[in-house]
Amino acid sequence: MSTKRKILIWILVLLLALIFAAVWLLQGDEAELAVDEVSGTDPALVEPESEIVPTVRIAEPVGWADGETPEAAEGLAVTRFADGLEHPRVIHTLPNGDVLVTLTRAPAKESGGGFVDWVAGLLMSRAGAGGESPDELVLLRDGDGDGAAEQRFVLTGDLESPSGIAWADDTLYVANHDALLAFPYELGATRITSEPRVLMDLPPAGNHWMRNIALDPEGEHVYVAVGSASNIGEKGMEIEEGRAAIWEYDLAENRQRMFATGLRNPNGLDWNPWSDELWTTVNERDMLGSDLVPDYLTNVPIGAQYGWPWVYWKDNFDRRVKAPMPNFLVEYTRRPEYALGPHVAALGLVFSAEGARMGPRFQQGAFIARHGSWNRIPPAGYDVVYVAFDERGNPQGKPVPVLTGFLTGKGTTRGRPTWVDWSGDGALLVSDDTAGIIWRVIAPGAEPQPAIERIVNESLPPQRELGGTSASFSEDYARESVQP
Repeated sequence: MSTKRKILIWILVLLLALIFAAVWLLQGDEAELAVDEVSGTDPALVEPESEIVPTVRIAEPVGWADGETPEAAEGLAVTRFADGLEHPRVIHTLPNGDVLVTLTRAPAKESGGGFVDWVAGLLMSRAGAGGESPDELVLLRDGDGDGAAEQRFVLTGDLESPSGIAWADDTLYVANHDALLAFPYELGATRITSEPRVLMDLPPAGNHWMRNIALDPEGEHVYVAVGSASNIGEKGMEIEEGRAAIWEYDLAENRQRMFATGLRNPNGLDWNPWSDELWTTVNERDMLGSDLVPDYLTNVPIGAQYGWPWVYWKDNFDRRVKAPMPNFLVEYTRRPEYALGPHVAALGLVFSAEGARMGPRFQQGAFIARHGSWNRIPPAGYDVVYVAFDERGNPQGKPVPVLTGFLTGKGTTRGRPTWVDWSGDGALLVSDDTAGIIWRVIAPGAEPQPAIERIVNESLPPQRELGGTSASFSEDYARESVQP
């Protein structure tokens, strides 16, 4: 055999070995647990397996055919409230019944992001999240009350990757990716002409660019969720300053403060009706396998720390993190209240509310849009679920499907549920960003539900001296106590 022929054979063997190695690396980690097993108040947490190459399983959006709708839970009906929208994300219903929606995508990346950012861009494009951001705030109006918006108006297009929306006292609050804005706005207006006030600057863009907001029940503070710029701080913790956190902005004092930290990517924000406490959905870290780490739903008391990036689920260390861990972090890290499943991408959150018409089965809990995984085998999420709460305002059981059928079973998806809010007539509105649709879900014939009664605990008497067997508990622990 000639030397040239031997060289060609060795080259062929090397190429085959490289191909087999690439296939092995890219096949990804297949889940051993069902999503429900990694959900609820006591999720199963497997031993972490650090991935050199992330598991990738993109469900490419193919859209909904004419007449197709998601599958609603028994007793519910789903119709189109609006369609033909360009990447609708956050929705917010005003007191007069008008529905606002931000049409938005991630801000354009600066050049020179490197190979990893280039690959991430390709993956997000395939998942339906690529392209230029429309940067519009749109008003949808169902003037004839038939459950579909026949009127739409662009309130403003002078925004930068907008997300969160809130309104109170003739002021409309909108969060760009880099700033919290306030516009003068009277209910019913179909155009914003005034320039906004910049209330506070926000850390811009990053891996997680959405900035979702909520006003407190008194209308005194705006809360802003800001996600991290990385998975586990691998770009350095300096870039994470002000991120992975929820901020509080005081409207009267015109100042902000960090409200809670250690939340990798907080998203939906709403107020627990039993306690008036802020709750949020959080997207956890990647590249520990298809069974880790579960996204979660949790309360957010002031000063809360949830451990990112050093620990997850209270006391599980992430050994991949290179940044020095703060002293006593585990001692004051909180355990999340409720796991929503690994890589489900939990986004929009809304609690059961007075006037909702979802029937008796769905009158005491929270509705959550699970946008869907890009890095789990098999895919997880791509649905809207309901989490039941007990009489003390604590989550219980497993997530109950409300809207499904987004996945086709052929490796593609018809759409991706993104946000949830109540319409003026008590229906649940669900934005579907890749399909450009807002769905309307209702229990036909259901009466509007009553308000959930807030739990008020009597103040404990002051403790006069140390010692004894009695203990003082905060409201946070009183919420978890058993009713007498």
